[in-house]
Amino acid sequence: MSTTSSDPLAALGELPGVADAVDSVRKAVDRVYGHRVMRRRSNEVTAEAALRGARGSAALSGADWNLEEVRRRTDFSAESEARVIGAALRLTAEAGQLLSIWRQSPLRVLARLHLVAAGGAAHEDAVGRPRLAGEPVDEPLIDAPVPGADEVAGRLEGLSRLIIAGGSAPALVTASVVHGELLALRPFGTHNGLVARTAERIVLIGSGLDPKSICPAEVGHAEQGRAAYVAAFEGYLSGRPEGMAAWIAHCGRSVGLGVRESTAVCEALQRGAA
Repeated sequence: MSTTSSDPLAALGELPGVADAVDSVRKAVDRVYGHRVMRRRSNEVTAEAALRGARGSAALSGADWNLEEVRRRTDFSAESEARVIGAALRLTAEAGQLLSIWRQSPLRVLARLHLVAAGGAAHEDAVGRPRLAGEPVDEPLIDAPVPGADEVAGRLEGLSRLIIAGGSAPALVTASVVHGELLALRPFGTHNGLVARTAERIVLIGSGLDPKSICPAEVGHAEQGRAAYVAAFEGYLSGRPEGMAAWIAHCGRSVGLGVRESTAVCEALQRGAA
């Protein structure tokens, strides 16, 4: 991420097409929050959105399970795909507990997210901290060159300063940049995609755009497909204005699809079919 503005995130909000994406997301979120089911049963919608969001994030990390299998399963410690699903579920459950810490110390939250995702990982000395020089990265979906440990440390610190400073950027822009930057850096040895998508969720919740966490962007990222996700991310990675705008628009569509998913949940609850 590069820009000359004193408020780089706000500057990204001024790119062509971004304002339209922000406006579309805001209207979609407002509609689902206005659904009559949200008056009395919002906790059920939140729980279902968490489950579906975790399933979507895991799908992008190679564990594309049917929703009902995720709902039915109780043991996620066996095969590798099950462990990915388990990590996604744990991260989704953890996200809402970290909002106040995120505003003060984003790097602490990222370390905690990696610790939660890794669970009982074999290489415990590498869990919950950015990777050191020479340590490998296992992130099969993203095959772009991996930045060195020194660059990772510097860019993480810069991202942290931007988050702590706040600013006038729309929530969608900030969430997209956090997501994209973490994918670009892959700061941990494992689970970077899961952590990046959870950080996006935290920004959307903490910004007030989606305070009840009922608009799972992970659903939309998965629905658009892994190829579209990678192509949009390459736009972010390019650093060019049009590429950044395309990534933010992609994230906006993902939130919109998450809204559509939760709207369907609301309709099912209203019919008594949930």
